Amino acid sequence: MAPGSSRLLVAVVALLHAAAAGNGGPLTRYDRVFSFGDSLTDTGNALHLSATTGGPASRPPYGETFFRRPTGRASDGRLVIDFLVEALGVPHPTPYLAGKTAADFRRGVNFAFGGATALDLRFFESRGLGSFVLVSLRNQTVWFNDVLRLLGAEQRKTMATSLFLVGEIGVNDYFIGLNENRTVGEVETFVPHVVGAIRSVVTDVIAAGASAVLVPGMIPLGCEPQLLTLYRGSVDAAGYDPESGCITRLNGLAELHNRELRRALGGLRRAHPGTTIVYADLYRAVTDIIVSPREYGAHALHARNRQQISSFPCFVPDRFLISSSHAGFRHRPLDACCGGGGGAYNYDDAAFCGAAGAAACADPSEYVSWDGVHYTEAANRLVACSVLQGSHSHGADAMTTLSNSSATTEDWLHRIGCV
Repeated sequence: MAPGSSRLLVAVVALLHAAAAGNGGPLTRYDRVFSFGDSLTDTGNALHLSATTGGPASRPPYGETFFRRPTGRASDGRLVIDFLVEALGVPHPTPYLAGKTAADFRRGVNFAFGGATALDLRFFESRGLGSFVLVSLRNQTVWFNDVLRLLGAEQRKTMATSLFLVGEIGVNDYFIGLNENRTVGEVETFVPHVVGAIRSVVTDVIAAGASAVLVPGMIPLGCEPQLLTLYRGSVDAAGYDPESGCITRLNGLAELHNRELRRALGGLRRAHPGTTIVYADLYRAVTDIIVSPREYGAHALHARNRQQISSFPCFVPDRFLISSSHAGFRHRPLDACCGGGGGAYNYDDAAFCGAAGAAACADPSEYVSWDGVHYTEAANRLVACSVLQGSHSHGADAMTTLSNSSATTEDWLHRIGCV
């Protein structure tokens, strides 16, 4: 197990078994995943909307490591959700905008959309912010209700045998304020509204029959190359953490979000004792890698890579498979792999990954950040491993393991190369 994983806050391993134990029955089997979120979770929705179909994730070098082509995922390869569904052995959920009928959605649905916000346009307009908001959690909830309508009589059974992921979301809400020169202190006032929107979605899926919900927290904003570049030399940066090199005040914003989110989830647990609601600490998963980059190597894929690859319509040459001898991430884990910025973080809005003048690094597995905003497949794998290896949760009454045998848990970890 990688150093620091015992401090990580929650896991799918705790989630599913706790749901079964709470019902007093045998281990519940989850047959599919439903997911809400933004570009950290979008597996293709943004490709199916005319306003975003030509976005960066639709162009090379996105997707180069695993898929060998752009798939709409904001990474060089797979996202955390891809690794989680592969570990659990459930189908990859259909992007909502790629489906039309109930049959398209019986395998699970991904409502996440690149650039999505938790809050809708009216909130930002009320703050004098003129940013364009194409998709919010409100829109994703409308899509979810459309799927419920299509499922009809199948709804309750489908919901009860599904794992729900609500998030990560909120990054874009905070980016809107920060990119329009609002102070960190002002953007902190967004937090109760963002958390309230997340709480509303969790309440909606529970009302629809969900029995288990995993809610990822906020990532460390102060470690994002985009924001590190934006705030370079700014007085509002308010200092850098000596261990990570991340902006302390921006990470404080993320930590405030996570505290409020955990508090809200605690209230939901009390209101819905029959539903398992678990918080996943993405913040710690990422900062552990950044603080100790050389201690976190990209895990071996070995023969199981071929099994994972067989679930996608592509073939990955051997040169793209990660070796178990990989030493770890670079000593400068705050650099973006793909971009044209050079300088301290290799980030420039005018030369964003996929645009003219931008290029990808030779080996994305040595980097945490793919394009200055999103993570590489190597980092996403380790975040998923941290979720699966987590040992406790804020606010949960009792945290047990996902499996009723250590062998099964070990098998899941092996499936995605965690051990």
